Amino acid sequence: MELYLPLLADRAVALVVNHTSMVGSSHLVDTLLARGIRVVKIFAPEHGLRGSADAGETIQDGRDPKTGLPLVSLYGRKKEPAPSDLADVDILVFDIQDVGARYYTYVGTLHYVMRAAARQGKPLLVLDRPNPNGHYVDGPILDTAYRSFVGMHPVPIVHGLTVGEYAMMINGEGWLGDSLRCPLTVIPCAHYHHSRAYKLPTPPSPNLPNNRAIYLYPSLCLFEGTLVSVGRGTGKQFQIYGHPDFPIGNFLFTPQPLPGAKNPPQEGYECRGFDLSVLPEDSLYQAAQIDLKYLIDFYKTFPDTSSFFLRNRFFDRLAGGPTLRLQIEAGWSPDSIRSSWRDEIASFRQRRQPYLLYQE
Repeated sequence: MELYLPLLADRAVALVVNHTSMVGSSHLVDTLLARGIRVVKIFAPEHGLRGSADAGETIQDGRDPKTGLPLVSLYGRKKEPAPSDLADVDILVFDIQDVGARYYTYVGTLHYVMRAAARQGKPLLVLDRPNPNGHYVDGPILDTAYRSFVGMHPVPIVHGLTVGEYAMMINGEGWLGDSLRCPLTVIPCAHYHHSRAYKLPTPPSPNLPNNRAIYLYPSLCLFEGTLVSVGRGTGKQFQIYGHPDFPIGNFLFTPQPLPGAKNPPQEGYECRGFDLSVLPEDSLYQAAQIDLKYLIDFYKTFPDTSSFFLRNRFFDRLAGGPTLRLQIEAGWSPDSIRSSWRDEIASFRQRRQPYLLYQE
């Protein structure tokens, strides 16, 4: 805190935070207010300030019940702060726990906050946090023709960057567009390096309840572009997967409405599939790669492969283009698909090198 409190003194501060923005047992909002920092506004990302809203659910503007501070949604009518939102702000602070997968929307929020800060000439302070999937890089690079809020930049599915490093790369690679550059300061983590395992003290969103789910998320999230349930509406989100018509598997589950999953896929239908919640977290961490076998084996066994991928082609947005889907449909093996990523991952690793704050 000694690195960033002096930068906030006597300034009107806006915070981009959620339920993970903790300083020990105290929220950053409460911590800064207790230190005499003049916080004037809170911006809330997907899942809201308290982290309880559904994935994709619109977040409303309002006031924080605890502090009375104005609450501006960045996951509703707009994703980028308007000039009027920043008129009374001297500096912005971004402090949100990420999980290191391209699909995760908090980096998209970071992009739009940086863009607004650049346009309005407002400095942005990123309080960096460890990346629980920061020990490897894997997956296809996003084709920018398929850019969306679940894939903003030409990076692999697992990019191996902390939020602070990612912000530096957004700036350095000109990804904000229009020749914009955000006035950026990153407050680095102490004692962190990329190969250091990190157990998150707070679940980063309603459907990633533990580190096992976080390690499986880069592999299983691809199922969200298919008919397959990954356990939303159960107590094992992103640790199980199945479908009512799947003919094999030794695990049965029925998704039901729950906080963070009000209308889960396959709601009310008994799904047959597999339970990965028995896998040791250490082995998942050490695997350090996206496991395509879950997806490919399920596709091959599914009774109607023509309907497996959702018609809205959400899978292509998650995968960063149609190539992975076409490879699976053509019967490519996991090893063959992984080989097709090799050169572009090597190139990306070189490209990201100047932005690394921590030893790999």
